Order: sequence, then C-alpha cells, then structure tokens
Amino acid sequence: MKIIGYETFIVPPRWGFLKIITDSGVVGWGEPCLEGRTHTVHCCVNELMEYLIGKDPRNIEEHWNVLYRSSFYRGGPIMMSALAGIDQALWDIKGKLLNAPVYQLLGGKCRDRIRMYSWIGGDRPDDVARMAKERQESGFTAIKMNATEELNFIDDYSKIDAVIARVQAIRDVVGKDFGIGVDFHGRVHKAMAKVLMKELAPFGLMFVEEPVLAEHLDAIHEIAQYGAIPIATGERMYSRWEFKTLLAKGGVDILQPDVSHCGGISEIRKIATMAEAYDVALAPHCPLGPIALASSLHIDTVCLNAVIQEQSVGIHYNQQNDVLDYMHNKDIFNFKDGYCELLNGPGLGVDINEQFMKQQNKISPKWRNPIWRNKDGSFAEW
Repeated sequence: MKIIGYETFIVPPRWGFLKIITDSGVVGWGEPCLEGRTHTVHCCVNELMEYLIGKDPRNIEEHWNVLYRSSFYRGGPIMMSALAGIDQALWDIKGKLLNAPVYQLLGGKCRDRIRMYSWIGGDRPDDVARMAKERQESGFTAIKMNATEELNFIDDYSKIDAVIARVQAIRDVVGKDFGIGVDFHGRVHKAMAKVLMKELAPFGLMFVEEPVLAEHLDAIHEIAQYGAIPIATGERMYSRWEFKTLLAKGGVDILQPDVSHCGGISEIRKIATMAEAYDVALAPHCPLGPIALASSLHIDTVCLNAVIQEQSVGIHYNQQNDVLDYMHNKDIFNFKDGYCELLNGPGLGVDINEQFMKQQNKISPKWRNPIWRNKDGSFAEW
C-alpha cells in the first residue's frame, strides 16, 4: 500500500485541510492550519509530503520521526502544524483500513463520553451573562470567556473592575456549579495577572487560561500564589520537549496542547501521558474545524487525565462557515447534557463534504489576527 498523492484546501473562516490519497482508494483527512498563517503552513505541508509519496501510510511512528528529526531546524508553529495535519490524516487512513475508530488503535477507551465547554465573548462581544445562560439552557455545563480587552504592562484598575463585573454577572445567572474558564489569552502581563488572579479567586473558576504568554511561563509558579485557581496553558507550545520544561517548573494544572499545532495525534498522546506523570490534567485546545475536533476527541477518549474539551460550534468568529458545514455526518458531534459521545466510525469518523470543501477553497481566505493598541499607541497583545 502506498501514498500516491494529496490535496490541500484553505477555507473560511480560517481553516486548512489536507487529503492524503492512497493506491487502495482509501483517503485520510487532516487539519494542518495556524490561525493567520495557514498559507505558510501549507507550503510546509508541500515540502513534507515530498518524502511521503510512495511510502506506506501505516508506518505512522516512522514517518513522524523522519519528518520531525530529519529537519535540522525542528519544531515551531509552522512545521509542527504541518506535521500535525499529516499525522491526523495517517491515523484516519489506518483506522479506515482496520475498520476501527482511532481511539481503539491508541489502546481503547477509558471513558464513555467527554465533557465539553462552549465559547462566549468576554471582550468583544461582552454580553456574557446572556450568552452563558443560553449555553446552559442548551445543555452545556461549562463555558470559556476572554477576560479583558487590551491591557498594558501596568494598566487602569477600571479594566480589572470590568472583568470582575462580567464574571460576577455570569456566576449570578448560571449558579455555583457551572464551570467558568477565563482566558487571559496571553494579553495580560505578569503584574496585572497577579492582580486578576487575586480578584478572581472568590468566583470558583474552572481555570484561568494563558495567564501570561508562553515565553514567560517561568512566571506561572509565581502567579499561582495569588489565587487558588487552576492554571491552564499550552496552546502556543508545539512539542513534548517544550511541555517537559513547563511541567518540570511546576505551577500549571491543565495542559492545553492543540492537536493541529503540536504535531498531531501521535505527539499529543505523548504529551498527555507525560502530564499524567506530573498529576496534571489535559484539556486540548480546539477552536478549529471538524477534523481537529474529532482528533481531539479520540485523544480524550484514551487519556485518563483528559477533563474537558474545547469546541467552536457556533463561536462568534465562525461568521461565514461553521464546523458542521464541512461534514456529511453532522450528528457525530452529539452534545448532550454537557458531554459529547464517543466517535465510533472508522478512522477519525468524519465524513467530509468534499464538494463543499472544494467550493469554499476557491475563496482562499486570508484570515489575520487583529492588531490592538494601548491608549498610548503602543502595540497590545491580542
């Protein structure tokens, strides 16, 4: 059995997809993308696929190691996102060949379903209490919101007051046991992160996400002292070696690797196992499309320390197309009572609507991160 070709697609709202084709007629789908830089990722996919043409797709571990280790310059968001999409597609092929869901190939299930959370705004839009209540009424038991708008190194305390007011409004309408994750999004610098952690501590948050940027993770242990809130991070970390350093320093409670950015299913499985050895939970980052979500759910199914899964169905920036638009079997993401049932179809279990995919690929969107500014005109982290 050999790989004989591939196709790539860049589609709205900001996603990239990969189809790997074999001589047996079996195809696999992956989601190599990077928000704002997906065209660059697909250039890397083209380079990596040169090696895979003519190879047996079933030797996933071999291919992962060659593609990663044969690069003198390793890692980083571009290469690891390209490798992630390839890895997902190879697992999809292998599962289809064996007529088994990917989670069965990873050791089998350790749970029957996985808890999910839904996104609301928090910065723009900021009508968070209404949105949280809507999510609760639709069956979710947890949401995540952005904490702040732009925030300088040292900033006005009125911005802190606004965060507290929004969280208080949510807690008032959803009750004590509803999960609230507050995403600092790396836009909060260390000094203000300390203030926010202290002020948010009374609200019983599910977690605070990315209290500081990934390049400042040495400060997490210090920040953790200011509020008894689980700290989550990891969406901007790309390999087990980066997570190894974070875990060794301590202070983090939940890892959030992204299966489309950290080397794929093969790598996130190893990251999750390493986290378990440190008594750290897993909650994969996934504000992406159907292949990334399916890949994440297969990982959640086999990892004991997986506690909750992000998903972006109906998120406010999916304005042109949404997750389910690219699928025929839309019912597989069966959200019920705040959980998602296991995906039991062969491979990743997603039946891609290829005709729609090709139509949307003609648009070839160039999504870019917004540029924010502080009051003095200086660049502000988004």
